[in-house]
Amino acid sequence: MTGPPDHESNSPSLEGRETQTGRLPGDRYVRIVHHASGEFRRQGGRYVATEEIDRPLDWGGRARSAIRRVLIGRRLSTEAEAEERVSKKTGLAILASDNISSSAYATEEAMRVLALAGAGALALTMPVALAVVAVLGIVILSESRVIRAYPGGGGSYIVAKENLGVIPGLIAASALLIDYVLTVAVSTAAGVAALSSFAPALHEDRVVWALLLIALLTVGNLRGIREAGLLFALPTYAYMLALFALIAVGLWRVLSGDVPTAVLPTASLESQGVTVLSTLLVLRAFASGAVGLTGSEAVANGVPSFKPPESRNAAITLVVMGSCFAALFLGVTFLATSIGIQPDHSEVETVNSMLTRSIVGSGTPFYYFVQVTTAVILLLAANTGFSGFPRLASILAHDRFLPRQFSFRGDRLAFSTGIVALAVMAAIVLVAFGGSVTNLIPLYTIGVFLAFTLSQTGLVRRWWKLRNPGWRASMAINTLGGTVTGVVLVVVAVTKFALGAWMVLLLLPALVLVLSAINRHYNAIADALTLPDLSVPIPVPGAPVVIVPIARLDRAAVKAIGYARSISPRVRAVHISYDPEGAAAFRARWERWVTQVPLDVIESPYRSLVPPLLRYIDRVAEREGQQITVVLSEFVPRNWWEFVLHSQTALRVKASLLFRANTVVVDVPIHFEDIIRDLAADEASKVGPAH
Repeated sequence: MTGPPDHESNSPSLEGRETQTGRLPGDRYVRIVHHASGEFRRQGGRYVATEEIDRPLDWGGRARSAIRRVLIGRRLSTEAEAEERVSKKTGLAILASDNISSSAYATEEAMRVLALAGAGALALTMPVALAVVAVLGIVILSESRVIRAYPGGGGSYIVAKENLGVIPGLIAASALLIDYVLTVAVSTAAGVAALSSFAPALHEDRVVWALLLIALLTVGNLRGIREAGLLFALPTYAYMLALFALIAVGLWRVLSGDVPTAVLPTASLESQGVTVLSTLLVLRAFASGAVGLTGSEAVANGVPSFKPPESRNAAITLVVMGSCFAALFLGVTFLATSIGIQPDHSEVETVNSMLTRSIVGSGTPFYYFVQVTTAVILLLAANTGFSGFPRLASILAHDRFLPRQFSFRGDRLAFSTGIVALAVMAAIVLVAFGGSVTNLIPLYTIGVFLAFTLSQTGLVRRWWKLRNPGWRASMAINTLGGTVTGVVLVVVAVTKFALGAWMVLLLLPALVLVLSAINRHYNAIADALTLPDLSVPIPVPGAPVVIVPIARLDRAAVKAIGYARSISPRVRAVHISYDPEGAAAFRARWERWVTQVPLDVIESPYRSLVPPLLRYIDRVAEREGQQITVVLSEFVPRNWWEFVLHSQTALRVKASLLFRANTVVVDVPIHFEDIIRDLAADEASKVGPAH
């Protein structure tokens, strides 16, 4: 015979105890009944939710889940995070694609500026490229010290915040956030430009194509780091293979005396007028070519993404990345200047395309191979932004400088909020600048050089304070790095200020103010809610004053009144009527139904519902001088489309009371199935006595 359940206070909530008798007289035992088998499993002294919990029960939820699984993939548990780490080969594709792919347009951007002074000025492109590569070498050497000092990632923000203070850290973080957004916008725009070089019909709709590609990248990154790496690895290596082969063929032809004939652009920049060649123009060309340095901070920021040993793998990837970019950038620049390539003012065809046509001819399979791989790597280079922005945003959210949603991982262990936010902002920037790489470039690089300068300065201070073994060499390297990147920052800011850099310089302090305001909010809330110690007693409040808005007398009203009386004897009902006749009729019916709950009837001749109710609650609270509890009854239809057939009054009232102080809102949902069950019970109670 089964005994009553055991309700001991230390019994787990999802387990029941049933006392049962054995075969022999006096034998008794306790049987443990699991009420959530398959949904929760016991592990030690806690429950662990299984994947079954997230399985939707209705057909609509199952359909959405199926679509989500096709697009994003199945859910991953937290324990699977170790499997999402990347190797050096995959890490190069994910984190270094931005830096390597910029070799496809860095030469062109420098040439566009120099060409303003005439074709003869293009001879300075190679010295400018050598200067850019020299700066890159210093940056890579300096960033290797960042990896060594901060193997947990975080990059410039963490370095500047810990060594220079909160404000410099926020400036570095703001600069990187802006740079990541521009990385996505510039990379997708450059990718579409590469496609339109051999498919000019795409040029008119380049913004639309770029937006579609951002959407594709968003879905790919929502699927998780490992799958994104597998998706991006092949195009990255295919691009390097194509460009190294092109450079090899071009060098062989140039050095053997068979110099190719240069393909002429549709519209040369010289036709726009000639500018006097000056030091400022050369510096501006250097600033434009310095876009090749973007993305070099991504490896240091993403050290935790690598497989163990994280620091060593990240450092190797950083050196390989810099070496590949330098070789590709210098090779393309040397060939372009040797052959006599000029940039296209109309932006229909890229320098990369004209160089390839000059070396291997138009319409050849190798030409299409170079252009397609260039387009794909440029498109996927935006993945550097998708890798860096969400991770940095999660760190800022953890430090209370961004909304907490940015720190949450999605179904695939990716920072979904950061990925979606980045995609939206990059799309807005892309549309605002018409998908033009040339228009976007002036905004670029300022953020990354500002972050470089702050991080290198922070490391100099760190080495000076710690003075650990090898600190002098590290300090010298970072001092050089900070000085060089600081000089480049000034050059970029001055030469590009009138071309659009002023927008970034204005946005930076505004973003710092926003981050600081978010932090002040979170700190104020934490200070107000934090318990001073765990000895604070649990308060036992008195019976609250309960107000129950009643629209009509029905089963929903009965349940709401019943629930209200279960939590307090001080219950008041309130009814709002639009005319005197309705008010009188409702009061008469109420008095026939219940007398132990007082009723206030409010006539609203202007046919408003929520304002009179809120003002009534205010006045009752003033009179009672205590917290008010409002109990709302809400009918829940069986199907989602039936919601539009109801006025959703309870939802409107809840939304209005959400921000009201000293008010507790209790929702009593009335499901259609509950009504059917109550009707059946009523019928059974009527038939029962007759039998």
